[in-house]
Amino acid sequence: MGYMPAALRNYLVRLGWSSGDKEFFTEDELIAAFDLPAIGRSASRFDYAKLENMNGHFMRAASDDDLFAALIDTLPYLPGGPEILAKLDDAKRAQLRAALPGLKERAKTLVELLDGAGFLFAQRPLPVDDKAQEILVKGRAHLAALLPRLTASDWTHPALEAVVRAYAEETGAKLGSVAQPLRAALTGRSTSPGIFDVLTVLGRDESLGRIADQAG
Repeated sequence: MGYMPAALRNYLVRLGWSSGDKEFFTEDELIAAFDLPAIGRSASRFDYAKLENMNGHFMRAASDDDLFAALIDTLPYLPGGPEILAKLDDAKRAQLRAALPGLKERAKTLVELLDGAGFLFAQRPLPVDDKAQEILVKGRAHLAALLPRLTASDWTHPALEAVVRAYAEETGAKLGSVAQPLRAALTGRSTSPGIFDVLTVLGRDESLGRIADQAG
């Protein structure tokens, strides 16, 4: 189900026990604070939404290295995980690790984290969902205009952002209306980590290839 052990332990303890208004505990804090008189007498209700929110907190609070290790260890048990594990050579492992800071901001479980990373492992031509397809229909002209500019750019976050912002200013377009078709072309979705992070993580050749696929 993609829950972090620390989050599940914290949630289960807090089902029938409280310590003031404090919601999140480390294992050491739980051991130090837990006492039998504070256990409630009323029946508790297991709330998956609350557990997911708590799990998201623990994922964001975890160091990127610890979260990455947890994801890799859990891959054999996650939906689609064995297939991803089979593709996880050194290059893909490095890409996944580099994308993790942006991915974990949008995920509440390891399942969602892996789902968000799917664009890293997709093969061209990229599958595009319905929302992304709608964005591409309206934004292909932006892709066609940006493609030569991005091709000539240094492949760093600041340089790529400068190119896209300059194009938006020159054309009078809002940055979002330019970034969204880029996101759709690069990931096949309407949501993703920051678009400049996506460009740098995917790399020059793969990014330009995906944009070219959708710019025509």
